[in-house]
Amino acid sequence: MEHAADVAAAIESSVESLAAVLERARQGQTPLIPPAQLRVLTIVAENRQTNMSRLAEALDVVPSSASRLCDRLEATGLLRRVADPRDRREVRLLLTAAARRLLADLRDRRREVLTEVLERMPVTARQDLVRALRAFEVAATDARADGDLRSA
Repeated sequence: MEHAADVAAAIESSVESLAAVLERARQGQTPLIPPAQLRVLTIVAENRQTNMSRLAEALDVVPSSASRLCDRLEATGLLRRVADPRDRREVRLLLTAAARRLLADLRDRRREVLTEVLERMPVTARQDLVRALRAFEVAATDARADGDLRSA
């Protein structure tokens, strides 16, 4: 069995390859959305209660930087800011229909490019990969629950 450090190095290399494949999918997207703006859309899509302060916290930026990102997305018709019905001082961030289509298209493109790569692998290797990824997810979830993961 390999040492955990050797496995970690192999995973790091594989993650870089995965990131390159996913970036290829993003680069083929129309319109091409910068990664920081795409991150904003993803955060808002995952949490319907996102406001500017929660977004800034999730991005680990100051609120003014988050606001500028939202300005750009609003100008391109991908994001709307609306008053929170429970607290009119708060501004909620909402995706537009165009943003939801863009994220769905990106998800489809990512799956297409991942499928192309996975089809080059033998079936047994793909099955092993799925088992290993599931085991990794369980271990990572357990570590998060125990508070064992440190910031990178």
